[in-house]
Amino acid sequence: MSDTTPEPVANTAEDILMQKFGDAVQVDTRSGYEGVVVNGDQLVDVAQTVRDELGYNMLSSLNYVDYINEGYFEVVYNAYRVPQGGKALTFKARTPRDEAVLPSLVSVWPSADFQEREAWDLMGIRFAGHPNLKRILMWEGFAGHPMRKDWKEPFFEEDQKPFKSRWPDGQVRRAEMDVPYGMNVQYPAGFSPEGYVAPGDAELYAGLVIPATTSGIGVQELKTDELVVNLGPQHPSTHGVFRMAVTLDGETITKLEPVMGYLHRNHEQIGERNTYLMNMPYTDRLDYISGMCNNMAYALTVEKLMNQETTYRAELLRVLFVELTRIINHYWAIGFLLNDLGAFFTPSLYAILERELILDLIEATAGSRMMPNYMRFGGVAYDLPPYVGGPAVKPGDRGREMETMEFLRGLVNERLPRSVDELDRLLTTNEVIISRCKGVGVLPPDVGIAYGVTGPTLRASGVPYDLRRADPYSIYNELDFDVAVRYNGDTYDRYLIRMDEVRQSLRICQQLIPRLEETMGQDYWAGKRPYNFRVPAGAHYGHHENPKGELGFYIVADGTANPYRYHIRAPSFINITALEEMCRGWKIADAIIILGSIDIVLGELDR
Repeated sequence: MSDTTPEPVANTAEDILMQKFGDAVQVDTRSGYEGVVVNGDQLVDVAQTVRDELGYNMLSSLNYVDYINEGYFEVVYNAYRVPQGGKALTFKARTPRDEAVLPSLVSVWPSADFQEREAWDLMGIRFAGHPNLKRILMWEGFAGHPMRKDWKEPFFEEDQKPFKSRWPDGQVRRAEMDVPYGMNVQYPAGFSPEGYVAPGDAELYAGLVIPATTSGIGVQELKTDELVVNLGPQHPSTHGVFRMAVTLDGETITKLEPVMGYLHRNHEQIGERNTYLMNMPYTDRLDYISGMCNNMAYALTVEKLMNQETTYRAELLRVLFVELTRIINHYWAIGFLLNDLGAFFTPSLYAILERELILDLIEATAGSRMMPNYMRFGGVAYDLPPYVGGPAVKPGDRGREMETMEFLRGLVNERLPRSVDELDRLLTTNEVIISRCKGVGVLPPDVGIAYGVTGPTLRASGVPYDLRRADPYSIYNELDFDVAVRYNGDTYDRYLIRMDEVRQSLRICQQLIPRLEETMGQDYWAGKRPYNFRVPAGAHYGHHENPKGELGFYIVADGTANPYRYHIRAPSFINITALEEMCRGWKIADAIIILGSIDIVLGELDR
C-alpha cells in the first residue's frame, strides 16, 4: 500500500477554485455570508475558470459594498449556469477604500460593462482595463460618489430613519428649513460655476466617432458622411427620459451608446436610510408597471435573511397577483411596441382595457392600482375583499359590485383568454408587423447570455431560462406551466414570446382559483406583525422572475432595523447592455422598435 495521502476530491465549484488557486481563493467565513473571496490580482483568471471550466456562463449581478469601518470596498459577483439553472456561484474581491482598483471582467463577461460603470460612478471603484469607464447614472463632473458611507448630501439629516425630528415626539423639522437659499448645493473644492462647461457630451461623442468611411454599408458606389444623432431624452419613442446617441453611416447605425440617469434619484441610498419595512412601497416605484412583482422579489430576499416562513394562503395570493401583473406588463409592452411601429394608440387601448380590469382587482385588494405596497415579510397585507367595485355614490354614478371570486373566475377563464386570442388574431399575421419585425434586431443566444440578458428577451432567442423553473421559489414547483421559448431572437419573436407568456400566466391563475377557494379564511400572514424589527447580520442575493427579466436585491444586514447595503439588479438596466449589438447595421426606425421589444422602464433602469 502507498503511504501517499490522496488528494481530496473537489465536490463543489468553490472547492475546485480553492484547489486550483490555493490561497488566492478563500471561503468567506463571516456568519451569514456565502461564497469565496478572491485576491484581486487573480480575479480575471478565476473568472475565466468560473466561465470556461465550471460552466457559469452568465454573470448576472455585480454588487458592491462599502465596509467603511474595515477600510475596504467589496465587489460581489453572482454567476449562473444558463439555461441549466441552479444556485449562484458567489465570489468576491476587495480593494482598499483609499486606492480602489480592481481588474475589469468585461473581457470575460460583457454583462459587467454597465455594472462596473455603475460601481465606479456611485462607489468610486476603478476597474482597470474597462473599455469605456465613465459615469453612467450621475453626470460627468459630479462631485463624489454618493453610495459611499461617508458621502453626505446638502440636506443631510441622519444616517437612518426614523429621524429623531419626526419621532417619537412628532416635533417635525426638516433639514431644508435650516438651509438658506443658495446654500442648498455643494461643489468640489476650488470649483466655480462661472464659465463651467460640462465634460459629459464631449467624452460621449469622442467615444462614438469612427474613422471616416469611403462608402455606405453595402453601397460601394455611394459615398456617405457619418453623423451623430441623439434620440431622446425628450422623445416618446424612448419610453421615458432615455437617450440613444447613434452614429450613422448614411442611414445605417454603426455605433450606439445608451445614455441614462435622467431619472436617477439614488433609490439605493434612500433604501439604506429606510427601515426594512419602509422600503416596500419604494419598490413599487422601480418598475412601476409591475409593482406586485417588485414587492415579491424584495420580500423573498428579506425573508431569507430572517429565516421567515410564509403561510400557504399568502403564497397563493402572492403568485396570483404576480402573474396577473405579468399579464399587465406584457399587454402594455405589446401595445406600446405597436405604438413604436406607427399604429398610434389603437392597439394600446385594446390592451389597456384589459389591464384596467386587473387593476380593479388589485385596487380592491391592496387599496392602490399601480403602487400596491402589498407584500409583507411573512405574508401579504390583506386578504381578498368580499367584492370588487362599489355602490353608486354621486348622481350619475353606476354601481358595480361583484363577488370577488366570481369576478376572478370570469377574468382568468373567459375575459383575458378571449382578449389575448383577439390580439393574436389582429396582430400576429399583420403584414406590417411581419415586414418590420421579422429578422430585425437579432440577438443570438450566446450573445444574450454573455450580456446578462434575461426574461422574455433571452427566451425569445431560444434560451429556456426562467427563474420560476431554473431556481424555483414560492409554490411554482407545484404548478403546471411551460417555460415559453422562441428561437429566432428577432423583434417578431420578442413580440410572440409575450403572447405565449400571457397564456402561461393564465394557466397558473386558473390553477390557483380552486386553491384560493379551499383556503378561504386561513391566515395570510405568518407570525407577529411588528411595526419594526431587526434582521440578523448576514448578506443575501435574492431574485425573482419579473416580467422584464431577473429582478435581484443584494442586501447586507448588520443586525439593526435598517439595511447596511441595499442594491438592486434591475433587468431593464442589464438588458439594455446588449442594445448596441442588436441595433448595429439597422436603421433609426428599426432602433426604435428594437428598443421597444426589449421593454424597458426608466423607474428601475435609472433607480
